Amino acid sequence: MEHQREQELLPPLVVMVSSPGMGHLIPMIEFAKRLTNRHNLPVTFIIPSDAPPSKAQTTLLSSLPPAISHIFLPPVTLSDLPPNTKLDPLMTLTILRSLPSLHQTLLSLMTSHRLSALVVDLFGTDVFDLAAELDIPSYIFFPTAANNLSFGLYLPQLDQNIRSEFRDISEPLNIPGCFAVQIKDFPDSAQDRTGEAYKCLLHQMKRYRMTHGIIENSFFELEPEAFMFLQKSEPVVYSVGPLVNQDTINNESEFEVGFKWLDEQPCRSVVFVCFGSGGTHTSAQTDELALGLEMSEQRFLWVLRCPKDKVENDSNFIASSNVDPFDFLPNGFVERTKGRGLVVPYWAPQAQILRHVSIGGFVSHCGWNSILESVVNGVPLIAWPLYAEQKMNAALVSEEIKVGIRVNIGEDGLIEREEIASVVVRLMESEEGKNLRSKVMDLKEAAANALKENGASTKGICELALKWKGVTMPN
Repeated sequence: MEHQREQELLPPLVVMVSSPGMGHLIPMIEFAKRLTNRHNLPVTFIIPSDAPPSKAQTTLLSSLPPAISHIFLPPVTLSDLPPNTKLDPLMTLTILRSLPSLHQTLLSLMTSHRLSALVVDLFGTDVFDLAAELDIPSYIFFPTAANNLSFGLYLPQLDQNIRSEFRDISEPLNIPGCFAVQIKDFPDSAQDRTGEAYKCLLHQMKRYRMTHGIIENSFFELEPEAFMFLQKSEPVVYSVGPLVNQDTINNESEFEVGFKWLDEQPCRSVVFVCFGSGGTHTSAQTDELALGLEMSEQRFLWVLRCPKDKVENDSNFIASSNVDPFDFLPNGFVERTKGRGLVVPYWAPQAQILRHVSIGGFVSHCGWNSILESVVNGVPLIAWPLYAEQKMNAALVSEEIKVGIRVNIGEDGLIEREEIASVVVRLMESEEGKNLRSKVMDLKEAAANALKENGASTKGICELALKWKGVTMPN
């Protein structure tokens, strides 16, 4: 009892445990910024990993305000896992094996602060037991669509009701709070129920009901049916999105040539082609993409990476390598598209590019961060999913929200140049494209309203902040 009183007198601190991936860390950081900037609530990130921090992680975390601190836990060993182990088990085991050092770190923080919340990302439910032991309320930060959350919450029941492989079912599945999902669009980890990835996914989803609340990076107008369902179920779901980076880049000279080129293009005339931090294609698909963009005769800005079948250890490949991705483009492509297209190697400031007035369309892998950035800036999409839950996201934006066109995959697994040219022209020149642009502009306004002073997402963040600061909410 005495210890509890002492804890109550200490200043509050929110602890966020992120998996190592940048795609999960970035929206959590945006959430942390709003807690610190608007509510003066300090946040400490604790990051488990199986390797030393990357330059991207340290650069991002070191640029944050003083109220947001970070701790990298000692790397764990995953060398006993098979080399082809998928993402879900890798992330789950990284966090699980980091629990002893996380425990010590939390005890150390508790000597100077009252840990008012422990927020974990979607792979981190094994932290719940530790939070309960230390009497810290636990929350999940869910960085992708509310429809995906409904799917995940229903997965344990789906697992009980269906004995066969999901992929053997021919009809779309009606899942409460989720659009009718084609089995081919299920997340990669749900495609093989005998695999470790599926077992990890199911393990996490069974534990979601144990949390004090789920923090959802979306907003009502984007996914109304999902939110209406989730608001009637437990645990409590807090709408806090769209959490996207609205900052300017620290050093615009890094992309000075790109912005100068964009400034010279007509309004909404450029198709931006970028597949996220981890998206790569085969050399055959890279050829088709290049030739499809050329056939479309539309302006384009393309972030190009080396084909995954040409570069060893591609996931660790960095821009400073002596391999030039331009070497893998079709002969004469750069010369033939000069002036109409700009190809940049490896990286570009996506959020800032999507804000540029010349951008009229976005060819995207449909990671949720990218979808939100597109919606916030009123840019319609060409949906080209690659992995994880991106096929569900692609179906959502093209068939339900109707702000994008989804590419068709050929029988040989390639998206052919004629298909690429066709969807680009449809997006940029057709009546269909105008309708998509009109819809996404409506959602842009709705997103801005959600983040206004009295907007729903701002209120959701405020409710959490007051709860964590120990302030009683008025009735």
